[in-house]
Amino acid sequence: MASHRKWSPTGTRIAGIRTPALATAALTSVALLSQTANAAPSADPKPSIEEVEKKVDDLYHQAEAATEKYNATREKTAQQRKRVDSLLDDVARRTEKLNTAREELGSFAAAQYRTGASAPDTATLLLADNPQDYFDQTQLMDRLTSRQKVAVDDYITEQAATTKKRAEASQSLQTLTTTQSALKTSKADVQRKLAAARDLLSKLTAEEKARLAAIEKKKQEAADRKAAELAQQQAAAEKKAQEAAAQQQTTTGTSGTSGSSTTDSSYTAKADKALAFARAQVGKPYVWGATGPGSYDCSGLTQAAWKAAGVDLPRTTWDQVNVGTTVPLADIKPGDLVFFYDDISHVGLYVGNGMMIHAPKPGAYVREESIFYGGESIIHSVVRPA
Repeated sequence: MASHRKWSPTGTRIAGIRTPALATAALTSVALLSQTANAAPSADPKPSIEEVEKKVDDLYHQAEAATEKYNATREKTAQQRKRVDSLLDDVARRTEKLNTAREELGSFAAAQYRTGASAPDTATLLLADNPQDYFDQTQLMDRLTSRQKVAVDDYITEQAATTKKRAEASQSLQTLTTTQSALKTSKADVQRKLAAARDLLSKLTAEEKARLAAIEKKKQEAADRKAAELAQQQAAAEKKAQEAAAQQQTTTGTSGTSGSSTTDSSYTAKADKALAFARAQVGKPYVWGATGPGSYDCSGLTQAAWKAAGVDLPRTTWDQVNVGTTVPLADIKPGDLVFFYDDISHVGLYVGNGMMIHAPKPGAYVREESIFYGGESIIHSVVRPA
């Protein structure tokens, strides 16, 4: 026997009223759409001050790398411009000499014409595309005097040399144009990186700027501690070396200076001059591409400092790192160059006690700072340039 159940409609109650399931679904959809419509548009979360600090540092690092590229391209442009000027001067001199030779040949042709000579071919020679072929075909050389032959030889030689130099000058001009375009691109790249960094910093509130300054201070304190540790390690190593040298002198009875100490003395004298120059630049602004005397970028400062000591360094960090002798960080001495980052885009001049003088970045000034200012991991190498 079938059971009898009372039918109960499915649905939910709203304010005591039972609604059908379909109506409930419709109401739910309307509610969701309403919530979606009223919700504020999602926005990217604001970066933390630590993220801003890292991004700004990255942009300054990229700007320095772009600056070194700009420096290299500008130096190349200057060299190419010098070559073009030299070639153009040479072409002008040779063209003048060619004109003189042409005038002399013209005078021979005029004389032959006045005397009724049968060889007015010299005049035709002046219009020939290839004078040597012209001589071969007409056998004109057999009918010329020795003086005329010398003039013709001079003309042929100067025409060939002038044509060659004109081609070289044209090629050099094309190369210079290409390099100048690359220079313009490098300059724009630096400016974009710096503009992006300034834009990030300009959006910080006063509170955020204070927090950023606190982060920088904390980093500086950590760098100073690392510098002090290096200074202590070097002092201990130097003391140990002196004791060993004294012990050896007592044992062997030898005295005097070795060739090594003489070399060290020579380097120290040069390094002192480089350091004196660098210290005199402290407080001058960092300007990318600058080599002094009013402002510097990082490699411009080290180049100028060692030039004051009589040592010529290349313009860029990428070339400076290859000049001299690479030494371990533990053996670093005042005057050595400290290079940073895997792309070798920054350099400073070591002054001792874990400190260096460098032109840090745009917006900063030449200053003395720990070589660990960005952490030990970013130190690429140490080079003794002389």
